Amino acid sequence: MTIHTTVSSVGGTTVVAIDGVLDLSSVGQLHNDLSNVIRRHPGEPLLVDLDATSAVDDTALGVLLGAAASARESGGDLQVVCTREALRARLERTRFDRAIDVRATFS
Repeated sequence: MTIHTTVSSVGGTTVVAIDGVLDLSSVGQLHNDLSNVIRRHPGEPLLVDLDATSAVDDTALGVLLGAAASARESGGDLQVVCTREALRARLERTRFDRAIDVRATFS
């Protein structure tokens, strides 16, 4: 399964919007896409927008954690933006939000 990623800038911050299902079949592409953005924008904050994802499994959460570590190693940071209450609740239950800041808005 493929995902579609769109990279843009919002208020000087790089935003990666992800559309699709984040699962075992798409985590390779997710890893490559996020790694490329981090390499192109070292030391900068990065927001990953999960609003257009229809599912996010544990392997995808692991890839996001790894990408956050890579961003921090380059002097930047990675945060997740998600307005969907059910997904935010899952990120809290898994304690993902303790390792990566999960925001409800871009501001």
